[in-house]
Amino acid sequence: MKLSESVMAQNSVSFQKLQEQCEEQELEAPGGIASPQVYNQLLALYLLHNDLNNARYLWKRIPSAIKSSHSELGGIWEVGQKIWQRDFPGIYTSISAYQWSENIQQIMEAVRDATQQRAFGLVSQAYTSISADDFAAFVGLPVEEAVKGVLEQGWQADSATGMVMPKKPDSAPLSLIPNEQQLARLTDYVAFLEN
Repeated sequence: MKLSESVMAQNSVSFQKLQEQCEEQELEAPGGIASPQVYNQLLALYLLHNDLNNARYLWKRIPSAIKSSHSELGGIWEVGQKIWQRDFPGIYTSISAYQWSENIQQIMEAVRDATQQRAFGLVSQAYTSISADDFAAFVGLPVEEAVKGVLEQGWQADSATGMVMPKKPDSAPLSLIPNEQQLARLTDYVAFLEN
């Protein structure tokens, strides 16, 4: 089930606030060791925002005792490793293979949705055509749903050959500044700096 864009935007803001709260709780934790719930949420939120460096550093600073006694934390890290390796089918498999707790479930669903959106974007930039099976694995959907999704995106799908033809993303138009205008602007900057 896809979230509407307004709901996704609201969730994005609330996820960002939650991340800030978790970071603050980690910093203010007695002895510098936060609760496992804080670590779970913070690690999942870093993955959601594709902040793999902070996710890695968080994983390194989580005490081993907490890592070994909370399997959900290991499950989140497994998803992070798949993201790091760009193993898109593995990401979806890892997310769906685990029974997430209530406070992590929504974040992990958002990680899955964000990964699917990233995969759609990557395919649209990198491919002129891709087999429907490969594309479905890349976005973590059954072939029928993946083909339906590409048609909704304005892409083309050929059922005879089993190929999907992505629509190239619209690139922002480059504003070309005439040479005289560029020279005048540069002259203004130099004159400003000299005064």
